[in-house]
Amino acid sequence: MSDARLDAHGIVDRARAAAGPDGRLPLGGIQTWGNFPYEGDIRLRELADVELPEPPRSGVDLARCSACARPDDDFVWANENWRLSSNTRGNSLPLFLLGSRGHYDLDELPAHLQAELGPLMIRVERAIESIDGVARVHIDRWGDGAHHLHWFFYARPAGMPQLKGLFMPSWLDSLPPLPDDIAQAIEAHVAAALG
Repeated sequence: MSDARLDAHGIVDRARAAAGPDGRLPLGGIQTWGNFPYEGDIRLRELADVELPEPPRSGVDLARCSACARPDDDFVWANENWRLSSNTRGNSLPLFLLGSRGHYDLDELPAHLQAELGPLMIRVERAIESIDGVARVHIDRWGDGAHHLHWFFYARPAGMPQLKGLFMPSWLDSLPPLPDDIAQAIEAHVAAALG
């Protein structure tokens, strides 16, 4: 038996013992990062109690999975195994989501889809990077919101290094949205680049 174990109760207990008089932990060194997007009096929320068992993620039940129910017309690009949607319209920066057509999470992905995933992610990244003015593409997967596998692709504009790294989603929610015609042109560009 391995001693490798992550104990939420122990983590919360140690954190609460280390908290200041207000019951909160300090931010740590993260606020000194050059791309930290906040200033002023910011503090962490109090750590919540452990919740076990965790509530189920959305889409665990195939019959109620909103990703599976979406028609291909809702997607910028699709093939027999994968679909790419866009959340660029109404957002401040290009944002695409790559998901499996079949109802899988990452740890359930069949071997043939595992073999396709890496090369396809590179194709999607290259398609987004080929948009004029894109410096880098950030790729994220959290997996806590929905059971159905999906990867986030965020386009970071050239000349905006302040948006580098893990704070990109914070900026995405704060900057004004792209004009609709630009968002539509970006989606069309990515679809054409993927073929």
